[in-house]
Amino acid sequence: MAVTLEEAPWLGWIVVKALVRFAFMVANNLVAISSYVCYVIVLQPLRLLDSKRFWYIEGIMYKWLLGMVASWGWYAGYTVMEWGDDIKAVSKDEAVMLVNHQATGDVCTLMMCLQDKGLVVAQMMWLMDHIFKYTNFGIVSLIHGDFFIRQGKSHRDQQLLLLKKHLENNYRSRDRKWIVLFPEGGFLRKRRETSQAYAKKNNLPFLTHVTLPRIGATNIILSALVARQENGSPAGGDAKELESKSKGLQWIIDTTIAYPKAEPIDIQTWILGYRKPTVTHVHYRIFPIKDVPLETDDLADWLYQRFIEKEELLSHFYETGAFPPPKGRKEAVSREMTLSNMWIFLIQSFAFLSGYM
Repeated sequence: MAVTLEEAPWLGWIVVKALVRFAFMVANNLVAISSYVCYVIVLQPLRLLDSKRFWYIEGIMYKWLLGMVASWGWYAGYTVMEWGDDIKAVSKDEAVMLVNHQATGDVCTLMMCLQDKGLVVAQMMWLMDHIFKYTNFGIVSLIHGDFFIRQGKSHRDQQLLLLKKHLENNYRSRDRKWIVLFPEGGFLRKRRETSQAYAKKNNLPFLTHVTLPRIGATNIILSALVARQENGSPAGGDAKELESKSKGLQWIIDTTIAYPKAEPIDIQTWILGYRKPTVTHVHYRIFPIKDVPLETDDLADWLYQRFIEKEELLSHFYETGAFPPPKGRKEAVSREMTLSNMWIFLIQSFAFLSGYM
């Protein structure tokens, strides 16, 4: 499409701004990631003497790095509006976030909206596609203990065994609390057709805004991390008693990400900032683990139901621009998530100063 004379200055500004942002991002990564790796190496004696303190310090640095990524979107005008349950109430407990997946920007959105949730980001473990291992952030995720999973039937059984072993070796030994999981196993645009064909074949609901979740990883996580009582039932929290300190995984946080006009943000947009300022909406629902069935077939039905409800939530959002209110309430309450400009300045300054030391 031809560019008019009136549009030329605006397009030129977008290009210049994108180039400047890209240059800053490259410098930011080179300095911050190398500083993180150097500090981790220097602190190895502490890891031998006091492993818990070592992983606490590593987690704080990890949170700062994710905060830098969040700031790239923040300064481009990409903000987050939160809906539903207040997940700060369970930020000190063990939890799994089940998130719908539309684009690479979903990860950046979560990096932003979880920054003000205490130590959640520092103590978080991500499950992500193995391709991310080969990105600039791959070395950080490897050190932190995130898990890279290969997609496809030929790898499925092996990957689930590796996930089980990874959780046993890294989750509690590194004092991890939350796990982020995208149960759909891929982006919406790539999996929708296959999911709809599977649904039709197996007499399952026809979904448009999400796809049917895969059960394997969720099943492995719950089996490995849910504490059992003597009678075999899960020892989880109670929604009415959020102060519960029972051991093991206590909460499932059903997380639904919605973009205006169903136009998701990708990582390129987050970095270059060429899209107009956008508010991404994130909806949370907290389920106590004692209400989640652990048997495979029952868990599959429970998980399918959550994604059917996600479909309803997203349909309502795309029609009205807002999520529906919880049952028993007339209006839904939203909360604008904010980042502290001073905090961003301090962590950026620390990173650059460390890089030049």
